[in-house]
Amino acid sequence: MDIIRGFIRSDAFKRLLRNRLAAFGLVMIILFFTVSIFAPYIAPNNPYEQDFFQTLEGPSWEYPLGTDDLGRCIFSRIIYGTRISISIGFISVAIGLAVGVPVGAVSGYFGGKLDLIIQRFVDIMMAFPGMLLAIVIVAVMGVGLVNAMIAVGIVSIPTYIRLVRGSVLSIKNSEHVESARAIGRGDAMIIFKHIIPHCLAPIIVQSSLLVATAILWAAGLGFLGLGAQAPTPEWGAMLSQGRSYIRTAHHATTFPGLAIMIAVLGFNLVGDGLRDALDPKMRHDDV
Repeated sequence: MDIIRGFIRSDAFKRLLRNRLAAFGLVMIILFFTVSIFAPYIAPNNPYEQDFFQTLEGPSWEYPLGTDDLGRCIFSRIIYGTRISISIGFISVAIGLAVGVPVGAVSGYFGGKLDLIIQRFVDIMMAFPGMLLAIVIVAVMGVGLVNAMIAVGIVSIPTYIRLVRGSVLSIKNSEHVESARAIGRGDAMIIFKHIIPHCLAPIIVQSSLLVATAILWAAGLGFLGLGAQAPTPEWGAMLSQGRSYIRTAHHATTFPGLAIMIAVLGFNLVGDGLRDALDPKMRHDDV
């Protein structure tokens, strides 16, 4: 919380707000968080309740975005699906951070054969398209929402390893690190106290962008039937359920697709804004 409060008071946050697109993205993210927290109070209907007498109905006062093939309120299901998609994005990124950051820091700091082995392993993982690798991992671990989160998190690990390793290589021979070595600080303390804190800017930017990617990949897994299972109101699964009726009841796929697009757009806009706000070259420039 101290880090968040410090960032809000910083010049970087002011530069972020001056970027209109980034500010717009931030508003969208705050809106999604608000919806996910207050979903039971916002949703007009039970997202699991079926009404077979009103299947594939268009938007109405009772069902603002219409109903799906089982007569469930699409608007309510999208609202509850916000909780799942946001959770998937942040948990997946947390997995990537927890593994990728320390491994990347160790790889860049020690170098040598250890660095060579880690980087070859990263090369192998990055040789596969991210979505394909996530599908393979889910196929091995089993279908389900939790396994989909883990799969997307594992796919993001190589990105963090490469990012942190590059940052560490440019920092590890700096004066403050040499001073820490001179006074007898251990390698672990140097890495986690004197190096990683100086890598936070690129990590924060990459994390905001990877949340968007995680939401998109998780929706793809849900669409393929490898992520959240029925009757869970997950956006990708909703797209899959409505695809058979895209000609006769396009609202069953249009609105979940728009929810995915808006969420991904919001995080991407914030990520681009953070990249500019945290760039030292932008400190004296208005965005």
